[in-house]
Amino acid sequence: MKASAFVYPWDVNGDPDAARRIAALGVEQVTLASAYHSTRALTPRHPRHRIVTAEHAAVLYPADERWAGRELRPYAAGAWAPGDAYGEAAAALADAGLDVHTWVVLAHNSRLGAEHPDTSVVNAYGDRYPWAPCIAQPATRAYLVELAAEAAVRPGARGTELESLGWYGLTHLHAHDKTGAIGLGDAGQYLMALCFCPSCRAGYGGTGLDPDELAAVVRGALEPLWRGEPDDGGWAGVEKALGEERAGLTRAWREETARTLQEAAVAAVRGAAPAGFQVLLHADPVGYHVGANPGVDPAHILSVADGVVVPCTGGAGLLTPFAEVGRRGAVVAANFVVVSGMGGSPGTLAVDAERAVGLGATELRLYHAGLASDGDLGLVREALGRG
Repeated sequence: MKASAFVYPWDVNGDPDAARRIAALGVEQVTLASAYHSTRALTPRHPRHRIVTAEHAAVLYPADERWAGRELRPYAAGAWAPGDAYGEAAAALADAGLDVHTWVVLAHNSRLGAEHPDTSVVNAYGDRYPWAPCIAQPATRAYLVELAAEAAVRPGARGTELESLGWYGLTHLHAHDKTGAIGLGDAGQYLMALCFCPSCRAGYGGTGLDPDELAAVVRGALEPLWRGEPDDGGWAGVEKALGEERAGLTRAWREETARTLQEAAVAAVRGAAPAGFQVLLHADPVGYHVGANPGVDPAHILSVADGVVVPCTGGAGLLTPFAEVGRRGAVVAANFVVVSGMGGSPGTLAVDAERAVGLGATELRLYHAGLASDGDLGLVREALGRG
């Protein structure tokens, strides 16, 4: 089964052995970051550094003239990825015999929110989430669609994987994150993800909801959680918190907003890409979920994109709704963390992959070739038959 490893340009550039080492894992493809959020990353084998700090979300290549005069535009990377860092790494990986696909992070950008606060999600308390651009805002949507097209279709790339193409919420691991003290389950996360910026307030109003009343209901529903009472969980918990009709209206509007953005972004990528270019989305089959793998309707998204990348660390059950759609030729890629220190289990990768295939996976994704230890990479090689 085809496997691809996630890679950052700084894992490769300046390390003459990196591309060969990644190819030796037994993967056929790499998913190489071309637009990425802020991070602090370990590089355990690099001859020049051990830690890379990407200070803000940035494109890892020189942006072109399409952004001239636009208020919302991508930020250039700093010293952590100078020049055409993506292009340099892509060339080295291709020379090692690997197919290169771009990895594009979209609605997840703290610098955008810091410099343009009106673009951010606003919760029911009026708190802004600067890491979470609101995908209901026309200017933000236009920016994300254009960024998707540019960052996805880089020279030599044979496909792309679009991450965070949907609603983002509270959970973020933002800097030194201190939000885990209260156990917010699915219901609490949904309530804290509901946006009340002007565009979203107008959206709720269009469904017949009063946005002020909705915000008050959300705040009231969250009060028991702040006191430490258990989250009822799941969509039933959201319906209990908001009332069935109100919950359904918010979900329908948010899901339609995400669907139309996804359609526009995929169409823009296809319009800029050569024939045969593969477009995948990082996705969760539970429509109201938010985050890097935003919730989608499986049948709809597989009618729009060539396939999905599905988080499977901790269990591969999320694959089944996509596999059940049964679209011929669709990619359903099971994404496993293979870094032990990040909760992955490279030692069970072969067994986990076999189970994923049984649940409908057609490909594997391995997170992350640059972050993993030598021991973790050795286990990956064994699992892929290269041990």
